[in-house]
Amino acid sequence: MGRRQILAAVGWLATTVAATLVGVGAIQLVGKGIAGTPGGVRDQQEVERALASPEPAPPQPTGSPTGSPAAGATASASPTPTGRPTGAQSTFATPGGTAVAECGPAGARLVTWSPAQGYREKEAERGPDDHVKVRFVGPGGEYELRVRCVGGRPVADPHD
Repeated sequence: MGRRQILAAVGWLATTVAATLVGVGAIQLVGKGIAGTPGGVRDQQEVERALASPEPAPPQPTGSPTGSPAAGATASASPTPTGRPTGAQSTFATPGGTAVAECGPAGARLVTWSPAQGYREKEAERGPDDHVKVRFVGPGGEYELRVRCVGGRPVADPHD
């Protein structure tokens, strides 16, 4: 074996070792966030304990595919730092997703919306306007939720 071949092999080996050490050092520096589970892995007893004492969560109402509000749809005034209410807010749900709407001086406005698992937002008209809408599409079809204000409160607007 010639001197050049030995130097090439030693150089290749040194480069490989250096690259490996830099990679391992970077992973240790960043921590378990790259490959670990956030919060660590829980055993069966920890999962059962966590499920036995759930944190209080707001109710998740359900609605019909036409976007009519559920029986448990919430409506509340949201005070601003000045103490004036910004308008009543209501939560509406369809199998395709949920949305929160409010009424204000300029009309209805979508505050937030979220597609259900497996669905995506196809179109959203946030407002404020006379009518606002969000459309979700997914494996179960297309669901459109239209909202307008009646008496200062958001209501689902049935449509054909």
